[in-house]
Amino acid sequence: MTASSTRRTTAARSRLAAVGAIAVAGALLLTGCGDQTENGGGSDSTDATTAAAPLADKLPKEIRDKGVIKVGSDIAYAPVEFKDSSGKTVGIDPDIAAAMGKQLGVTFQFENGTFDTLITGLRSKRYDIAMSAMTDTKDRQEGIDSDTGKKVGEGVDFVDYFTAGVSIYTKKGDDQGIKTWSDLCGKKIVVQRGTVSEDLAKAEAKNCPKGKKLSIEAFDNDQQAQTRLRAGGADAGSSDFPVAAYAVQTSGGGKDFQLVGEQVEAAPYGIAVAKNNTQLRDALQAALDAIIANGEYDKIIKKWGVEDGAVDKAAINGGK
Repeated sequence: MTASSTRRTTAARSRLAAVGAIAVAGALLLTGCGDQTENGGGSDSTDATTAAAPLADKLPKEIRDKGVIKVGSDIAYAPVEFKDSSGKTVGIDPDIAAAMGKQLGVTFQFENGTFDTLITGLRSKRYDIAMSAMTDTKDRQEGIDSDTGKKVGEGVDFVDYFTAGVSIYTKKGDDQGIKTWSDLCGKKIVVQRGTVSEDLAKAEAKNCPKGKKLSIEAFDNDQQAQTRLRAGGADAGSSDFPVAAYAVQTSGGGKDFQLVGEQVEAAPYGIAVAKNNTQLRDALQAALDAIIANGEYDKIIKKWGVEDGAVDKAAINGGK
């Protein structure tokens, strides 16, 4: 399935938080992406066999017996999921997953993959879920390729756990006069393939006047796009706000990039689950609601400095 999917309209704008909210002490920006399987969880590692898990019986028996939920994730999207200096998978998603694992009595095992193949991997049962800063959209719910409008799969269900918008960033001190998406006409932008940033860039390119083409270069992961911009190969980049803000603060010790303009297109991140796996979907919803109620969710959100993206309940298919 082509993962690219227009998440919202570019007219909708929402500022979720100041750039300074993203600073994470001691975290390093990822420079490469390995292929090995990692157990997620950060500081909240969970014992998959714990007898105290109050929601274990809500899981499908097959998963409960294995004690593992396999998670497809593009582990190169700091601070949402990335590898720290020791190679451990850390970030917002692994921490939330680990807290949910305590409720369900399982380990969430993060497996690395490129973003635009995660839903395909879910459909082929390589993964039980996909959790990777994936925006919950109607197109993804219905299995529609937003570029063609054609149905390319049965779609997925989402358990929504966070809210984020999209930002543009440039080299520091060289914003090229870019403040809005329309300012990108006549310039070149780098993005991660299959993301809302690519969707927005494609939509804007169609509106650019003759003689002011917007060039788009898409990469397998956001790290590659940042490297291209850092080297002077583009005028701007775009990522989800938490990721863009984290790159601005950490890349080159904060000397490489700057955010420009306002964050736009605020929408929910969702945990993707196959349409026919409603028992797992509902178990995840119950676990997320439980950690919201007991305060673990808020602790994680505050740890990563992204409080303005917090949700107060686990919605299913809340994206538009």
